[in-house]
Amino acid sequence: MGIRYYAYAFDHDVTDLVLADPRRFLSSDPLADAWGLECADGVTIATFKQSVPECDMLYLDKAWRQLQACTAPLAPGMEARPAFRMFEGQVTMHYDGWDSWLRVLTPGEMAAVSQDLNRISENDLRQRLPAAPRADQESEVSYAVHYLQRAKSFVSNLVTSRRGMVYLIG
Repeated sequence: MGIRYYAYAFDHDVTDLVLADPRRFLSSDPLADAWGLECADGVTIATFKQSVPECDMLYLDKAWRQLQACTAPLAPGMEARPAFRMFEGQVTMHYDGWDSWLRVLTPGEMAAVSQDLNRISENDLRQRLPAAPRADQESEVSYAVHYLQRAKSFVSNLVTSRRGMVYLIG
């Protein structure tokens, strides 16, 4: 299935609780939330419509890698863009699979992330993604742009509503 990205919003008044126990604010099955998995007569069916409202959950599929590459430091020792906080992280691989990456971004951190996300363009993605044959790169840029727009909308909503987010890469 692969490693995917899921983020859930939380209200500012529970920030301390989220920081103390972020897993408590994640779904037990984020892929089911993202894909709209429903059970009927013992059969699970994917509706491919996110079952959690888009203001409460952001699903970036595997595009987090492209968004991470676009916001990461240009070279070791250089500073990352503010939006990198939203995409930073790697799973820890081991013999039995992987351990997910988990991070909390507080409501106070969201404004800087949102402002920076809004400055990222399709051209920025094109320049920062690894070189590939033109058709492959265009497909990858198009894929990343779709999810970049979703991320911008989600984070903008968080700023407006004074909410934070907890995200999982896993």
